Amino acid sequence: MSDSYRFAGLVLIVAGAGLLAVLSNRLTERVRVPAPLLVLVAAAVAVNAVPDLHVPSEHLVERLVSIALVCILFDGGLHMGWPRFRAALAPIAMLGVLGTFLTVAAAAAFIHVVIGIDWFPALLVATAISPTDPAVVFSVLGQREVSGRSGTILEGESGANDPVGIALMASLVTAGGLSAGAFGHIAGEFALQMVVGVLVGVLGGRAMLWFMRAVPLPGEGLYPLRTAACALILFGIATLAHGSGFLAVFVAGILLGDARAPYKREVERFHSALASLGEIVAFIMLGLTVDLHELAHTDVWVPGLVIGVVVAAVVRPVVVGLCLVPARLRGNETRFVQFAGLKGAVPILLGSFILAARVSGAERLYGIVVVVVVFSVLVQGSLVPTVAKLLQLPMRTVSQEPWAVGVRLAEEPEGVHLLTITAGAPADGHRIEDLAALPEDAWISIVVRDNRLLPVRGDSRLQAGDEVLVIADGDMRDALTATFRPGS
Repeated sequence: MSDSYRFAGLVLIVAGAGLLAVLSNRLTERVRVPAPLLVLVAAAVAVNAVPDLHVPSEHLVERLVSIALVCILFDGGLHMGWPRFRAALAPIAMLGVLGTFLTVAAAAAFIHVVIGIDWFPALLVATAISPTDPAVVFSVLGQREVSGRSGTILEGESGANDPVGIALMASLVTAGGLSAGAFGHIAGEFALQMVVGVLVGVLGGRAMLWFMRAVPLPGEGLYPLRTAACALILFGIATLAHGSGFLAVFVAGILLGDARAPYKREVERFHSALASLGEIVAFIMLGLTVDLHELAHTDVWVPGLVIGVVVAAVVRPVVVGLCLVPARLRGNETRFVQFAGLKGAVPILLGSFILAARVSGAERLYGIVVVVVVFSVLVQGSLVPTVAKLLQLPMRTVSQEPWAVGVRLAEEPEGVHLLTITAGAPADGHRIEDLAALPEDAWISIVVRDNRLLPVRGDSRLQAGDEVLVIADGDMRDALTATFRPGS
């Protein structure tokens, strides 16, 4: 067989696997098992059942998954934006940093005392399983989105504790053991990575925004490619400066999230698709590293199952409860955040760091991490919709919007405001002509309700949830916000 036929066969197999991974999202709507877990299991079964498939090298897996994680974190920052992040900044910081350390400490103590693993390997395993992945939560919820601050906290926690967990693992692996000197090295290395990551993210995000607004490109398809290249550049700069490149791209994405820039909608859609592709690639690559024969050993799956139960049922609820005391969330929101700390790709990636470090019993430790992740996603993940319903957590259905109506303008529009009416606002339940608080020079041009355009007339009655496009001077923003979104 010629090389061209072999290449065509390889393309066919890869494309088919990618298509099945995309279609697996439809299956999750019925079985309530996140699509990433299906992809992970399918890849693990394939590499163990097909002799011609080979386990990729640890360096290749680490590099591909790292690039995928850059895409996922940057898109997560874009999706969140600065206003949402700022509203929940304190609880996100508490959970992302302090919560991660407390989880690592509690889990490591349990693993050492109960499971009987030495302190340093126990600390490595605890660090690997500490990050969470709310994207898996929302994959289970399907087209239902958690309302209130709990959803924002879960997203922000994931974006924050992923870089924290990675930086801590890298510091531990570099130290190579536990001692007084090692703890000092770990603390210094971790602090350096966090500080440099934030600085590069803030400065780089502002530079990216200026670049996007000030330097035009000849075609609209080049704008998303430019932001992708810039995100990777920030990752490289931060990493070379001994900082957290993952934190840098997350921070940059947050700063760009609600900023206005040319072809912003196209940029956001591209990065959303790129993040989805990155998630598929990450779980396929990580699945190819899973040895099912190793997982079948009782000294792997039994400790993994026990650790998964303890972390989910004891460690996380206690840690989250302590960290969220100052946030004063409603009881049902706090309990949902306590339950919904699902694991994802990052714990398995950190488990691969243990393999690369050649720690004694690394294969067993990696297997334990995989079991913890599978338990978290399969058991906790399948219960997330039920728990949300039992807690009567406010959720809204997010239906797909495959059609769009828009216009192209050569210059940046001035005085255009897109707002969503909040329940209890002066505009809620009132006709447009009766909105006394609306400035006289403001003009409501478009109203969207339940993904349908409504005719805009004086007697049109607005209601909570309506999206309104208002044309008014820029200095009227506060008055408009008070009319449509009081208390925001």
